Amino acid sequence: MSQPPRIDEKAVALRQVGAFSSHPEAVRDPLFHDSDFFDARDLVQVKYEMLRRVRAEGHSVSAAASSFGFSRVSFYQARAAFDGAGLPGLVPRRPGPRGAHKLTDAIVDVLLELRAANPSARAAELGVELRQRLGLSVHPRSIERALARRAKKTPGRLP
Repeated sequence: MSQPPRIDEKAVALRQVGAFSSHPEAVRDPLFHDSDFFDARDLVQVKYEMLRRVRAEGHSVSAAASSFGFSRVSFYQARAAFDGAGLPGLVPRRPGPRGAHKLTDAIVDVLLELRAANPSARAAELGVELRQRLGLSVHPRSIERALARRAKKTPGRLP
């Protein structure tokens, strides 16, 4: 009888928070080879050790970045993130926009006015009206989400 494949719980956890290194083989620093403690798959640990090597041991940025599989630009980004937020700053952030870039508060106000004038209007119809009035093309689902967010902020107001 064959054994089921063993689950690498650490790899699963690192993937869940986005801290699993996509290129652990790029880490050439000796500490990360044949060690139970240092794990080249742990992006936060690798970045921290790279920063520590420069600050505490006085290695050059170029040498440390290269040894840990990063560019100099990536080193400086990691340093800024660490200086600004400590260790949590080294956890990669999700890619993509961080907020509404089309549906600003002013645009949502326009949507609410349109909805007040025509309460039965669907998101697709509101999108057509936005395009006609402001030349702004927005997906109906984005409109629904923006109205729902506003309804959460201002209880008692229907989306």
